[in-house]
Amino acid sequence: MQHTGGVSAALPVPRTVAPGRRLPRRSVQLFAGLVLYGVSIALLVRSELGLMPWSVLDQGIARSTGLTLGTVSILVGAVVLLLWVPLRQRPGVGTVANVFVIGLALDACLAVLPRVEALPPRLALVVAGVVLNALATASYIGVQLGPGPRDGLMTGLVRRTGRSVRLVRTGLEVVVVVLGVLLGGTIGLGTVVYALCIGPLVQLLLPRVTVALD
Repeated sequence: MQHTGGVSAALPVPRTVAPGRRLPRRSVQLFAGLVLYGVSIALLVRSELGLMPWSVLDQGIARSTGLTLGTVSILVGAVVLLLWVPLRQRPGVGTVANVFVIGLALDACLAVLPRVEALPPRLALVVAGVVLNALATASYIGVQLGPGPRDGLMTGLVRRTGRSVRLVRTGLEVVVVVLGVLLGGTIGLGTVVYALCIGPLVQLLLPRVTVALD
């Protein structure tokens, strides 16, 4: 998530399947999910009530460098993907698409989405952002075309260190949030709502959007 913040690592790992099975349907759902993921981040940004952990880091870097948030998302995703090499992780087409599509969709949405001042609509943006992010996450996990760079980093570290998913995920997210805050990233209510709700929501939605490959 994204970029998913480690959500997929807590869910059942899809079995290996022939990559060409139902590829048109899977490709459409993959790119729709990634675009929606970028839109969901933009909604949380405009709420100004806190972002998901990796986006806190992206926002902090963006504010420190003057780059757009989407550009930073792409650059961070590419760096994280390079960290897969020593962990011997294998990316899929969905992994590579994740790096670029989310960042491009994020910048495009921020370009047209105005800032919101009143608190009630900002709260609505938080709810919409978290729900859409869960749908987006379930959608691209459900096509089984490769995990996001950040999820792959976490699962690779779990495999190499022997530590639990919960411990590795928490450790990574604490590190990126602290770095992001130090650089000027935003945490708040949205961060808490995301942390509490994203796992159960993805668990609920994933069976409904997983593409059957039998």
